[in-house]
Amino acid sequence: MSLSRQRAALYARIPGGADGRRMLWIALINKAGTGLWMGAAALYFTLVTGLSVAEVGVLLGVSGAVGIAGAPLAGHLADRFPVTRVIIGAQLQQAVALLALLTTDDFALLLLYSAVNSLADRGANVLTKLYAARIAGPDRTTYQAVQRTVSNAGWALGGLAGALALAVGTTHAYQALLVGNVVSFLAAAALTLRCAEPPSPSRLVTGSTATSAPGPPSPPASPWRDRSYLLFTVTEAALFLDDAVLQVGIPLWIVHATDAPHGLAPLLMVLNCVLVVCCQVPLSRFGSTPERARALLTPLACCFVVGCAALTASALGGAWLAVAALTVAAVALTFAEILHAIASWELSIALAPDDAQGAYLGVHGLASSAQRSGGPLLVTAVIAAGPLAWPVLGAGVLVTVAAQRRLVRKRLVRQGPAADHAVADDAAVPRAT
Repeated sequence: MSLSRQRAALYARIPGGADGRRMLWIALINKAGTGLWMGAAALYFTLVTGLSVAEVGVLLGVSGAVGIAGAPLAGHLADRFPVTRVIIGAQLQQAVALLALLTTDDFALLLLYSAVNSLADRGANVLTKLYAARIAGPDRTTYQAVQRTVSNAGWALGGLAGALALAVGTTHAYQALLVGNVVSFLAAAALTLRCAEPPSPSRLVTGSTATSAPGPPSPPASPWRDRSYLLFTVTEAALFLDDAVLQVGIPLWIVHATDAPHGLAPLLMVLNCVLVVCCQVPLSRFGSTPERARALLTPLACCFVVGCAALTASALGGAWLAVAALTVAAVALTFAEILHAIASWELSIALAPDDAQGAYLGVHGLASSAQRSGGPLLVTAVIAAGPLAWPVLGAGVLVTVAAQRRLVRKRLVRQGPAADHAVADDAAVPRAT
């Protein structure tokens, strides 16, 4: 088979057509830029702007807390304006906020610019999920898996390039990483301009209501008054904890509680990226419907419990046992992460009404944002409590999964035929040209 035919066959397997492929390039560029900067951010604030460690902690914590509002705000805007334009606005906001960091070493201004960047970052995560749902239709789970794989590849590429720059260690090297991230957002915005606007269920529903009913259209559903969806979002915050355990918990645990070499920590992060890139797309077929996504919650919980048990075992003594147990923990928690990404993506869309997808996804985005702020605190508390605290954390996730399974089942039953035929309805929505 010729190279052009192989490329055509590959493109045909990616949902969303040309715009879907273009958004994958955007994800790759965006995450490569983020990978450049994230590994150097704390060091930049310490070594270049002269902030103390305590000030860096306050800056990152406060800006992260402000960013929590980005998800619902972006979802609200996406239900009222073209989603591509809102995405471009978020990309440009991030570029401007990051570039502004170069202009000052004043703590208050650095905090302000970091908060503005965090607000747009959390909003952009929701917007890209919403765009994927609208452009990929019934293949949204597959597309999201492909996009997540591409994003992880971008993270890895950016991280490797950032590590090379950090080896130089000069002020100009840190500034170059920041500028590289700014350029990535500008390039992503330019590509997003070329993406067609997908059909918006909220606008389609409103339009059809206005033409078929004599009175004014009914207001769209509000997630803030939807008790079961809010409870679903609360349980989601706990299931996102695999992120904090992998990125914060395992490195600290290696250093403070095991005999494993400290160099194992970055190797386990590489293993995590490799597994996500290799397994995210193949496993996505197991979550292609709401019921199948709900069924993934059980193996997700099992993987998390195995990971927690392995972390406990790693502290029993001996370097070889620690390395083996930590590797098992990293693999188990990575598969928990992969399965949760599939289930969370499908259920967050399937449980949301068509006329308010953006608003609902915005509220769902609060779960990830809350975990980013509170997850590290919880994980460090577990580490301080000792090895037996990990099984307690695993038991908490088991209880959360049981509650979410029951909650989702009740909601799907209440939605009735609308839930059973969600995929068919998505297929019937006309595509933008």
